[in-house]
Amino acid sequence: MIGVLLVDDDALTLELHRTYVGRLDGFEVVGECTGARAAIAAVLERPGAIDLVLLDVTMPDGTGLDVLRHVRARCAQVDVIAITGVRDSEVVRQMVGLGVAQYLVKPFTFAVFRERLEQYREYRRRADESAGTATQAEIDALLGALRPSAPVTMPKGLSVETLTRVTEDVRAHGPVSAGEAAQRLGMSRVSARRYLEHLAETGRVIRSPRYGTPGRPESEYGWSGGSSVRAAERTSPRPPTTT
Repeated sequence: MIGVLLVDDDALTLELHRTYVGRLDGFEVVGECTGARAAIAAVLERPGAIDLVLLDVTMPDGTGLDVLRHVRARCAQVDVIAITGVRDSEVVRQMVGLGVAQYLVKPFTFAVFRERLEQYREYRRRADESAGTATQAEIDALLGALRPSAPVTMPKGLSVETLTRVTEDVRAHGPVSAGEAAQRLGMSRVSARRYLEHLAETGRVIRSPRYGTPGRPESEYGWSGGSSVRAAERTSPRPPTTT
């Protein structure tokens, strides 16, 4: 079993990643941290228990680069996958230089998350099988195991930047309707609905009917890390009122 440490300063993101890891065979969440200092302490104080760190880059008390520099300086034997919204090429270069196995940009679907962790699991399997002196073919296969099989693409007509803005709006104000999100973000209602529907299809938000308005129920979209009880209440038919 691969022991995973989750590091992110956002509680909802931690919950989402915990759920994602729980859906994968061979992985187990063994710890969670909301800051850089706590992440460094967890890695250094639990040698052997943590195999993989899913590491955010920006945190209130430090950065993912700080975490990597500290654990590498202490020769901690742990692998790292950066999971962040930071797209700065210099940050990417430095993270790669400090030995991250993957760099995964938010937001992403569960399918992308699963692919990257399964690639990492294959990498570990090949590394274990190639213990000792490896042939050139074994080295090539080991390094190739961490390469994405295909570029990450967005549905036609959607952009990563706008998807990030819509995602942040749902997390800050949800549950929201397409009209509410469109008004805050300065976009058309149709466009907002397309992004919200994409988030719902990929499991990032929960779609449910909104009652209390005349006519057909309007759809609202809530962050998937929210209460499942509240989501169930919103999707359950309400009994008729009597006077």
